Amino acid sequence: MPSCPDRSLAEEGLLMPRCPECDAEITVGADAVKGEVLSCPDCGAELEVRETSPVALALAPEAQEDWGE
Repeated sequence: MPSCPDRSLAEEGLLMPRCPECDAEITVGADAVKGEVLSCPDCGAELEVRETSPVALALAPEAQEDWGE
């Protein structure tokens, strides 16, 4: 049976939060976990899943050098 066009993305296990950098819709699987890092397909920004219900994205923190401190 084909998918009904009115069926919501949440019912299909996909969530569509927006990129905080460029406002593009980001496809996030329903199995996303807090702390997971994703890339925005439009601007390439690295995004971190901050919350899972509802999904909230934020710019991922930049990796910092560890100089043995």
